Amino acid sequence: TKNDHKTGTDRIFEVFNNAFKDKAEIIINLQGDMPNIKPEAIIDLSNYMQKKQCDVGTLAGDLISKQDYENPNVVKVLVKDRLLKGTFQKASDFFRHKNNDTIENIYHHVGIYGFTSSSLMRYVNLKRSKLEIERKLEQLRILENGMNIHVGYLNSLPLSVDTEKDLINIKKIM
Repeated sequence: TKNDHKTGTDRIFEVFNNAFKDKAEIIINLQGDMPNIKPEAIIDLSNYMQKKQCDVGTLAGDLISKQDYENPNVVKVLVKDRLLKGTFQKASDFFRHKNNDTIENIYHHVGIYGFTSSSLMRYVNLKRSKLEIERKLEQLRILENGMNIHVGYLNSLPLSVDTEKDLINIKKIM
């Protein structure tokens, strides 16, 4: 892909547009920083996206510790009600830094997205949003433009490789 993409989703769109435009109704973008995500999680997201109940789908799990809640490398997602296995909820917000003292209905966002082909095409034609740029989270462009993101529950989080220490740990495990 080209080297000048501003977001990972722009890169995904290039591949979709060049190779799969007329062949794919659902596009799954699995970010490479979570190499041990369970295949079942990808299948669950894909199956949910086939129902076409949202523009974008993603996954999240429990925040394991207070340190995770405070770690800016752990992206958090806020939903209205508690996430339960096998269900999806509409996302209200995404953030890196805690935005208040409550931790109710805030989950550890996982770097996987499911798009319908029409929502992917719409997304890449939207201007980068204020919050997206400010928080460095491209999913905020979706929310700020009236599209919706549904979040499914993951009962086990994949390891995330955000720092050199994370890379060392994942190498030991894998």
